[in-house]
Amino acid sequence: MNVVFINTRIQIPLSEIRFRFTRSGGPGGQNVNRVSTRVELVFDMQHSPSLDPASREILRSALRSKLDSSGSLRVVSQESRSQWKNKQTAIEKFAYIVRRALRPAKHRTPSTATRSSKEKRLAEKKQRGESKKLRRFDPGRELK
Repeated sequence: MNVVFINTRIQIPLSEIRFRFTRSGGPGGQNVNRVSTRVELVFDMQHSPSLDPASREILRSALRSKLDSSGSLRVVSQESRSQWKNKQTAIEKFAYIVRRALRPAKHRTPSTATRSSKEKRLAEKKQRGESKKLRRFDPGRELK
């Protein structure tokens, strides 16, 4: 697999993605201290020739919280004790994040309250007002 398939229009070659391997935390015995199994995938969105300007802009706005100052997307995987599995997981996570960000947002049609719900709300307000009115102190009323 030399290409990450995002959708029918966008495929990102692995040559545009950088991988960094570091030591992972968690269980693993002696393996954890010796083998760099944690994978950090770095994709430079700003300078990627695989993205057209429209897609780049959509990704920049949708993923703004996940981008670093240089406009690179970082994805980390350290679930497995195997470096290869973590690399595959990072690629899958990356494809999912980009695919999800490029999906168009659903158009929301605002709904209106039904007549019965409005009447019910007004009746409840009226009832609340009446009970509060009964709690008021009335100087003309006799105290028991």
